[in-house]
Amino acid sequence: MSDRHNKEEYAKRHFATKLLHFEGSFDEQTGASSTPIFQASTFHQSDLSQNPPYDYSRSGNPTRQALEDQIALLEGGTRGFAFASGMAAISTTFLLLSAGDHVIVTEDVYGGTYRLLTTVLNRLGMETTFVDMTDFAAVKAAYKANTKAVFIETPSNPTLKITNISEVASWAKEHNLLTILDNTFMTPYYQRPLELGVDIVVHSATKFLSGHSDVLAGLAVTADPELGRRLYQLQNGLGAVLSAHECWLLMRGIKTLQARMEHSERSARKLAEWLNDHPEVTKVYYPGLADHPGREVHEQQCSAYGAVVSFDVGSGERAKAMLGRVKLPLVAVSLGGVESILSYPAMMSHAAMPKEVRHERGITDGLVRYSVGLEHIDDLLADLDQALRG
Repeated sequence: MSDRHNKEEYAKRHFATKLLHFEGSFDEQTGASSTPIFQASTFHQSDLSQNPPYDYSRSGNPTRQALEDQIALLEGGTRGFAFASGMAAISTTFLLLSAGDHVIVTEDVYGGTYRLLTTVLNRLGMETTFVDMTDFAAVKAAYKANTKAVFIETPSNPTLKITNISEVASWAKEHNLLTILDNTFMTPYYQRPLELGVDIVVHSATKFLSGHSDVLAGLAVTADPELGRRLYQLQNGLGAVLSAHECWLLMRGIKTLQARMEHSERSARKLAEWLNDHPEVTKVYYPGLADHPGREVHEQQCSAYGAVVSFDVGSGERAKAMLGRVKLPLVAVSLGGVESILSYPAMMSHAAMPKEVRHERGITDGLVRYSVGLEHIDDLLADLDQALRG
């Protein structure tokens, strides 16, 4: 590594600087201002007596390596991994476990994670207990002799419940449990799970890290080198890696993460407060609201409240009518784009979850999720007001 990219110097820099200046952020050989796209499946080995740094792009690619080094440094971990989707990152990470193992999971977890656990990993002999992780006693009560891991999503998707990360991670360590946390909503800019004792952080990098609704990607970061070695074996063995071109696009998106998150978060706070007073809204979920039950814990472990607001309009009929009248946000699956995205969890992100299970978790037919983009907040409020009032 050149002096320009000394890792100790890098670690001392402010987050905004780290986003732009990292090992691999420019090409040492030519001076090109962005990471080259190494669009190659294989690499010539000039000396068979030496192990080359790259031999086959499933096992390693210079463009992907730059991204993996970047996310590891941003999260404060020892090793990063780039996958073809967020679910590829989560699926691969869960395969650190074995048949017969039991995992404790946030009850209102992302629908794709719920589907993986209840329709795929259960067939492989893994057991899951879903618990309300705002209740630490419930977490502890879910422990069994074969419990091997805890999977945390905080804020949870889509009801934005808050788990006390350090409390759960500390308890998990006492029982030699692996802790995995989905940091998609907050990103390493606002929430630093590894510093709070978590073992592995995962992301749907399709969302805020990319920020432009043009990349499908997943990332994972390990705190421990040995855990990183084990996760690399799975990444290489399963092969669900991110392509060089999408790695490049994701790195480009990450460069503006702080600026985008700050703008969207300011607007989200205004949106949540406005919705809280709106006569057509029955409930608002946002950790920045004064009456949010997890606000105090959230403020202890995060530096801001995030850019996602969920709210309930009372019924599925009213939700669908509102979604049909909005003009500015995309009505779509996903979140975290430069454009605002309005989603309907019952038919989108949590469609795989049975209705009765959704309702038990507070994911009602009237619930919608608003990912606030970079539009002017006054325009977003005016548009949403006309859609709510009909």
